[in-house]
Amino acid sequence: MMTRTTCLALVVALGSTASCRPAPEAPAPSYAPAIHAAAAQTAVGPVPGPADTATGPRNPYQGVRGAMAEGRDLFVRFNCSGCHGGRAGGGMGPSLRDVDWIYGRTDAQIFSSIAQGRAHGMPAWGVMVTEDQIWKLVTYVESLRTPDEPHPPDQ
Repeated sequence: MMTRTTCLALVVALGSTASCRPAPEAPAPSYAPAIHAAAAQTAVGPVPGPADTATGPRNPYQGVRGAMAEGRDLFVRFNCSGCHGGRAGGGMGPSLRDVDWIYGRTDAQIFSSIAQGRAHGMPAWGVMVTEDQIWKLVTYVESLRTPDEPHPPDQ
């Protein structure tokens, strides 16, 4: 014959074993930026082997002076200078005026660096800004050290 205490202990024991089963996992929400698929698959850094002429999507604003100026405005507004310096000459983040880049300097690679971020401090801006704005930032970055650069530093 079971006592009331034994019965209660049995109910608690059975209830706790039922709750030990793992609950089915819900798919994790996706916070990935909605960026161009080819840009998302762009290799970063030097790629061994012969030069690849197909480097990913092309910047629709390449060489457009108005887009360079808009990119400069975005650079200032998004406080990119907080890390890359006022004229992108470097600070806590790397200089964008250098000729050697760890993650590559093609249109697609720069786009990918801005949209997806990079290790050691570069945030992923693709979740906060539009693809159009990223291409304008790319246009500004590519204008650095050229005669077309909007608001170049004093020489």
